[in-house]
Amino acid sequence: MAASVPAGMTYVEFCGERFPLSGERRFTIGREADLSVDDNPYLHRQFLVLHNENGLWWLSNLGSHLSATVSAGDVGFSATLGPGARMPLVFGETTIVFTAGPTTYELSVYATAPQVRPVTQQSFAGGRTTQGVPTLTESQKLLIIVLAEEALRREGSGSSSIPSSAQAAARLGWPITKFNRKLDNVCDKLDQLGVSGMRAGGGKLASNRRAKLVEYAVASRIVTRADLPLIDAEAARNAAS
Repeated sequence: MAASVPAGMTYVEFCGERFPLSGERRFTIGREADLSVDDNPYLHRQFLVLHNENGLWWLSNLGSHLSATVSAGDVGFSATLGPGARMPLVFGETTIVFTAGPTTYELSVYATAPQVRPVTQQSFAGGRTTQGVPTLTESQKLLIIVLAEEALRREGSGSSSIPSSAQAAARLGWPITKFNRKLDNVCDKLDQLGVSGMRAGGGKLASNRRAKLVEYAVASRIVTRADLPLIDAEAARNAAS
């Protein structure tokens, strides 16, 4: 059960628990912070910080190498907050997704905010924004759904582990060669759209691209819980063939 929070109060929600925010002090999120999300050694001790400035809530990235995807699905907004960057939270509900090592985390910030209209892409120092929703084939979407399965099935906010390519391929009933080929195609497509984390330096494929792919897809709502039945349908179809 979530902790009771007075109506109109700003709070962070993580794993069904609510953490009230005070305009008088900063609220940190990380491995050793006001909200300690996990003892994951890949996560900064203090990664994100929320603070109120002149009546407006700001989110800052204190990390040196991790980024966070910030989105507000009801207005179609999604942006990446890179190390050292900050941005105002001008939506009533903001979803924050980030990946540290093999684990992806999700939390939400609820705040009284001015009404905003649907927006197009915006830039924030130190980060790269989503450049639009990619056009995916049925098999490409299936690949993303199976990688994000645990993240989509969990109730509320929290963390999820990303399956290996072999585990995901077996779940769909695909040969690993087909899965890896489709993964390459999806990552190439997103890289061309400007999504970060798909490639490492020198154009090489990033080692943690599966986790970054899930982070992007969940935050941008490319895949949702409603897509999950497609996994079993594909597995059954391949088992029968």
